[in-house]
Amino acid sequence: MIRLDRFLANMGIGTRKEVKKLVSSGVVTVNNIPAKDCGMQIDENKDCVCVANEKIEYKPFVYIMMNKPAGVLSASEDAHGAVTAADIVFDEYGHYGVSPAGRLDKDSEGFLILTNDGDYIHKVISPNKKVDKVYFCLVEKEITLADIEAFKDGIILGDGTECLPAALERAPKEMYEDGENGVLVTIHEGKFHQVKRMFLSRNNKVLYLKRLKIGEVELDESLKAGEYREMTFEEKESIINE
Repeated sequence: MIRLDRFLANMGIGTRKEVKKLVSSGVVTVNNIPAKDCGMQIDENKDCVCVANEKIEYKPFVYIMMNKPAGVLSASEDAHGAVTAADIVFDEYGHYGVSPAGRLDKDSEGFLILTNDGDYIHKVISPNKKVDKVYFCLVEKEITLADIEAFKDGIILGDGTECLPAALERAPKEMYEDGENGVLVTIHEGKFHQVKRMFLSRNNKVLYLKRLKIGEVELDESLKAGEYREMTFEEKESIINE
């Protein structure tokens, strides 16, 4: 059970004060009966709540797939005023208070999940859950068999931090131009600047990075940089239940 005003505020209909005015105006109904008290208790899963004859579906959590563009922070807010991923979806999902499930560097692109479900975020980013993240990178130098084996064994970063075993392979030629060195990297943890630092430990440098896949879900190719959509239930579940 939940208060009517909280229900409507959580669904982005307005602030508690604005909701009170809507109820007073008579446009809010519960099971086809005009609501008289914004503090009335309703069953969010059973009762039919409408505002101006439009049914309001109760959705406590949202799970958003974004193609994060370069220059945007993977964060919910920034003290210095930089544009964040949460800013991009704010007009539509600001009332949910979403946060990223894991991070992408500011200059990196690709698949980013935004949600207000803290338990889900933990399942996506926890190394113990072993949710694979696949990245396409352009690197300065062509990779070697020794690089591939080093990634497989677990890279030790310059500061002594040990990374879990990862997969490194050459990317299909159609993914990059002649003269470039395209690779795919698969990890299931997310240390600070991890992929870039892994290559630096091999005396190589990442020139471009894009996350293509989380778990078994690939970034929707129809999403241009900065675009987003809600994930389907199947997508959301398959990521944490591989």
